[in-house]
Amino acid sequence: MTAPAARATPRQLGQLAPLAGVSAERLAQLAETAAIERAARASDPVRTRGRPGQSLFLLQGELLLSFEGGGTEVLVGGTPEAAQPLNRRAQALARSKAITDVDLLALDDELLDVVATWDHAVRSDTRFTSGAFSLNSLRSGAFAQLPSAHVGELLQRFQPMQVRRGDTVIREGDEGDFYYVIESGRFQVERLLGGAHVVLAELKPGEAFGEEALASDAKRNASVRALTDGRLLRVGRSDFNELLREPLLHRLGFPEGLERVRAGALWLDVRYPSEYQHDRLPKALNVPLGEVRNMFEVLDRGREYIVYCQSGRRSAAAAFLFAQRGFRVWLLEGGLKQAAERRE
Repeated sequence: MTAPAARATPRQLGQLAPLAGVSAERLAQLAETAAIERAARASDPVRTRGRPGQSLFLLQGELLLSFEGGGTEVLVGGTPEAAQPLNRRAQALARSKAITDVDLLALDDELLDVVATWDHAVRSDTRFTSGAFSLNSLRSGAFAQLPSAHVGELLQRFQPMQVRRGDTVIREGDEGDFYYVIESGRFQVERLLGGAHVVLAELKPGEAFGEEALASDAKRNASVRALTDGRLLRVGRSDFNELLREPLLHRLGFPEGLERVRAGALWLDVRYPSEYQHDRLPKALNVPLGEVRNMFEVLDRGREYIVYCQSGRRSAAAAFLFAQRGFRVWLLEGGLKQAAERRE
């Protein structure tokens, strides 16, 4: 195998069976990361390129496929037969042999599922192909973990909101009423500490804010101000709870939590350090709720986490933040209060 020779074109991608009917805008986004690799004549490209969790396609050249149990087939790139994944055929492959040099494309199955789910939901509405709904945002942003059954309904309930530079969208201390997703523009999260405004984060298209107060039934713990003109999408508390919060919160009781910790999960204590020092669970890590976003690139995504606080309110907000970023996270039902009752 050699280094990537080129990028797949939107036209080539649109001819693949899993992407049939996908909008031109979405295919163009996918093409930006769809690298073609060339395999030399006489090699076995399915063995060397096929990986778990990926679909492998023949774009150009001729390939001899040999199946388990007998039988062979010559596949030619660009034909309808080549539109199906090489490694997802009805009869299991034993080996392959490149009759000519061949061009191959490997696409993540999860990525294909994201594209198909969202493009079906928006039905080629170009309002939902950029910004908060660009391919990168759908893979790692606010909607990355949203159950596909809720996509269409959520899009119907979003309310667009234009903002001007300098506008305060949410104010520290106010009641939580809406959950916001950034379609365009940049926004700053800030908190009043010791009489001074301290900047906590800068947010860009595809990112969300306002979820902490809604998920924990608390007042806003920070303000968000527009750094530029922009456009937001928002949903109210009841829609947030129904379509976003509850589908992403996986709850468990204290006994099951102990079992999972024994199997390798980690406790995350999202209370203030002063509370954590007083009565933390054994070997728990302290990640105060206000620091959760700073831990996305620090914590090991390969581990499983069980989030807790005193009552379950703050931990519900933290669990939602981690879950929407793809972490495997559980919420300790009832928090330490419930755990103490179970231990008595």
